[in-house]
Amino acid sequence: MDDRCGSVLVLTNPLDVTADAVLRVLAERRVPVVRLDPGADLHTGASLTAAYRTGGQRGALRTANRVLDLGAVRSVWVRRASPYEGPSELDGQDRRFAASQALWGAGGILASLPGAHYVNHPWANRAAEHKPAQLAAAQRCGFPVPDTVITNDPREAREFVAAQATGAVYKPLWNTPYAVDGRPHAVWVREVEPAEITDAVSACPHLFQARVPKAFDARVTAVGDRLFGVRIDSPDLDWRRRQDRMACTPIDVPESVARSVAAYLGRLRLVYGAFDFAVTGSGAWYFLECNPNGQWAWQPAATTDAIARALADQLEKGPDS
Repeated sequence: MDDRCGSVLVLTNPLDVTADAVLRVLAERRVPVVRLDPGADLHTGASLTAAYRTGGQRGALRTANRVLDLGAVRSVWVRRASPYEGPSELDGQDRRFAASQALWGAGGILASLPGAHYVNHPWANRAAEHKPAQLAAAQRCGFPVPDTVITNDPREAREFVAAQATGAVYKPLWNTPYAVDGRPHAVWVREVEPAEITDAVSACPHLFQARVPKAFDARVTAVGDRLFGVRIDSPDLDWRRRQDRMACTPIDVPESVARSVAAYLGRLRLVYGAFDFAVTGSGAWYFLECNPNGQWAWQPAATTDAIARALADQLEKGPDS
């Protein structure tokens, strides 16, 4: 591959084995790749410079073994980079200041590379991570959506939960780190009864949703206009809780769902999305959420390989001409 076509810049942490699957495909195709974890690497020898002048801009990323012209980057894959936390040798407000400057400085540079194709653009990712925005977009794109209320009013929450003929569930609005007795604790989707809802709900917004009488769950991984569906059978309401007990098998994506997926990606300016559905016995696919940067390497080997190659295709082709 002619290096003049430009490098692929991959923003992720060094332990991201999912990214490795795509990088192996790009290496097979001899596509030049630079891997960077900006939240960590810019404190350990890497440097980033951008200059802006009337009529143009230029910049360079320098790592231990590469100098990358930021104007020649064909694609940027925004994966699982470490947060900007500032140099470890700084304390208190100095470290917080450095972290903030890195976020707005380095983060801004890496989100503004001229002519690069983003999968996905980091600002599109952030906007699409808000569950209220997901639900609003899903409605507008034609997906069936379970009745949902997001509120910090305990009375509203109790009334909503009591009114659901098929029961109701609670789910967090964000995967916020949480600990019980000093140990990490995951907050799973779970059933909820009206009597469980106390005035503690007033502390912050909570999401309550009608429970879908599902026959199975489905994951649809979208890479551009290519869709990869799997059926998920699990004994748990939230299949993520015990993934060793779930079974995944490839499944065709109904045409109506595919049309809505395409509309959703276009509305939120996404190239990639991991869509979760609850599928009823009558064949209705209820939209639950779309993670714009969701993991996918846990799926059957053939599906995982196909997704890796679809992502490599996106990164290799670069921006549309």
